[in-house]
Parts: sequence; C-alpha cells; structure tokens
Amino acid sequence: MKHHSSAASHGRGTTILNGVLAGIAGCAILGPALVVANAPIIEPAPKVAAPRQRVVPKAELPPVEPVAFVDLAPQDARAFNATVPFSTEPNPAARPFTFEGPADDLARATDCLAAAVLYEAGDDAVGEKAVAQVILNRLHHPAFPKTVCGVVFEGSERTTGCQFTFACDGALIRRPSEPGWIRAREIAAAALSGSVYKPVGYATHYHTDWVVPYWQSSLDKVAAVHTHLFFRWTGWWGTPPAFNRHVLSGEPVIAKLAGLSDAHGLATAVAAADEANATLAAMSLNTRGLAPLPTDPNSFLTTIDPRQPPESFQALALKACGDRPRCKVMGWSEPGAMGFALPLNDEQIAALSFSYRRDRDAKLEKTLWNCAEFPRKIPAQCMKRQVMRATPVAAPVVAVPEQPVAGPIPELNGVRRKQDAATRATPATAPVAIIPKS
Repeated sequence: MKHHSSAASHGRGTTILNGVLAGIAGCAILGPALVVANAPIIEPAPKVAAPRQRVVPKAELPPVEPVAFVDLAPQDARAFNATVPFSTEPNPAARPFTFEGPADDLARATDCLAAAVLYEAGDDAVGEKAVAQVILNRLHHPAFPKTVCGVVFEGSERTTGCQFTFACDGALIRRPSEPGWIRAREIAAAALSGSVYKPVGYATHYHTDWVVPYWQSSLDKVAAVHTHLFFRWTGWWGTPPAFNRHVLSGEPVIAKLAGLSDAHGLATAVAAADEANATLAAMSLNTRGLAPLPTDPNSFLTTIDPRQPPESFQALALKACGDRPRCKVMGWSEPGAMGFALPLNDEQIAALSFSYRRDRDAKLEKTLWNCAEFPRKIPAQCMKRQVMRATPVAAPVVAVPEQPVAGPIPELNGVRRKQDAATRATPATAPVAIIPKS
C-alpha cells in the first residue's frame, strides 16, 4: 500500500510539471503574437523634397542660396532634422581674427555684428557667440562679402535674398534692452579681437531645429548649440584652406542701424550732409564756417536749425572738430539764447539744444540732445536736467543814520534796548536754476 501511494504522488507531480511547461510554451508563442498584433504606431520621419546633395568642386565657387524653407510644421521639421546625422569628419576650430582698420570702420563693424548676434540669437550669450563665429567664418570665405557689415546685411537690398532674416523681416523696429545691447556689443568686440567659439568650427550656415532650409542638403551638419544646428560646405569648400580671404577696408554705412548705432547714425547723417550741400548751408551755424572761439581753438559755439534732422547736428560737429583730440561743440536753436564766450551762464546752459564733447585721452566721446526739443529713442542721448540750488545770500544791511538826541537817553526798566528792526538783515533765497547737464 505504501509503495502504491508513492507512485500516485509521483504521477500527480509529473502532471503538474507538464502543465506548467505547456503554459510557458503557450506564452512563448502567444506573447510575441500579441505584441505584433498590438505594436505601437511609429510615424516615419517626414519626407523632404530637397535638392540632392552636390559636392561643389574646388574650381567652382559654391553658390550662396537665399533663405527659403521647406513647407513643414515645426514638429515635422524637428523630426526630420533629428534624422540628419552629424558629419564624422574633423571639426577644427576657426583661426582667431583681429580686426585691423580705422576706428570708424571698427565701430561700424562692431555694431553690425552686435545687431546680428542679438536679433538672431536673442537672450542667449552662448548662441550669440556661435552666430558671431559664423559671420566671421563667412568674412574669410570667398563666397561671401569681405566686410563685416556686408556679410550681415547681404541681400537686404532685395525683398528676398537676405542671408540673416532679421535684416529683412522688420525685426529692427523692435528696440533691444540696454543691457542686451551692451552684452551683444561686448561679444562682438571680443570676436573682432581674436575670441573664437570653437564648437561650430568653420560653419558658414545655421538654422533653428524647427525649420528645414533648402540649402541644408548640400552641407554637412557639424554642431548643435541649443536649438540651432550648424553646417559647413561639403568637400574642399568646408575645409580650413578655403577660408583664405582678407577683409577689405571701408565698412559700409547701414541706414537701418541709424537709430540703434551712433556709428551708423552719424555716418548716415554725414553722407546725407555731403550729398546735400544746401542742407549744410541752411544750418546757419553762425555761417562763418563754424569757427572756433578766439580764446579756445577746441571749442565751438553756434546756432542750429531746428528744422534739420537731429543727426545732422552731430555730423556738423564731427566736421568742425576734425582730428582734434579734444573738442567741444554747443548749439542753440534760439539765436537769442546763444552764448558767445566761455564759461556759459546758467541761462545759456539751460537753453542748450545740442552738445558734442570729445576727449580722447579720457576715452570720452558723447553726443547729447535736449530731448524736450529733439526726442531721442535712447535715453542716454538726452541731456540730464539737474536742479542747482543756490546758497542763500544775505540781503545788504541798511545803515540808519543816527539822530541827534537832546539830553541823556532814558533807561528802560529792566529791558535792554533792541536794535531797530530796520537795521536787521533778512536772508533772501536766490532763484533756482534748472540746467541740462552734459
């Protein structure tokens, strides 16, 4: 009996084991089938109808295509851009570049570059450095203009064809914050003084990851900086030896920057004045040729015509000062309020309409307008009005002649005699003058 019970238990164990194995086998068969039957839908990356990649030979200058985008929704563009691989070729850093040229050329180049990095990269210091490097790379490439401003504003004279969208899309109407503009100019100045942003190498093109430009197919993707993707030409034109051109002198004046940049605003005014000699004659300027004061060859006092553009006052001041290391020009729109000698009195200072000061030893050059008369978009260009409080001045003491007295002066019981009220001095407060502080 005992032996029979053991055999029965062994049979039941075998049956259970076989059932477990059968269940496992069934899961092994049914599991993949269920996964296949209920597989998640994976949408393929959108197809982009872009030109086939063509490697431009060394003997042929690569074309610079205007900015044109494939018609894709932002999410589709991002999906497509994610499928574009990065180049596996070396990505060496660009050579340092130091701007060499006259001070006015450097000033215009700095502000062109600052405007580009600020309006293209926005409030992103790293992105601004990357954009600055692309512009300098273009500056040294034979396919692009040979001045900084020429590169930045290439194609802006046409309705289509801008290489940087901010130059054509009206973005310059929006005024940047003062801290943002200062930082952009610092980044631009550093780039023009040898600073290199290494991650983008010799990239000459970039775009945000939510668009797909048509030119993308003919370039190699070399870097990503936040939401921007950077590209260089495929083949020899993307290698360091191709970046062999020297910068030309004579940075162009960009009228679109006149309201943002003193360098371009002043140059625009000078050009306008040179083209219209009649305008210069109409400025009256004491019409004796804006001669310096006999007592100070570095100072000019003159009248100005309020009907003329405010920038023209600055142009005329610059012409008057010439190459003087120190110079001062002050102008009044009201001839009757003008000063004719230094120092000026309070009324003449308060009536000032315009002033220009230069002191190269102190690295000072400042142009100011009376903004109550000539409104300016940049507050720093306005004369500051300051309240001058005068020290109280005592009124003169009036002497009362002594009257002859007959007999002894009578004594007052217990009270000292007081000086007559008419002999006491009453303090008088001088008038308060409000003057513009330059």
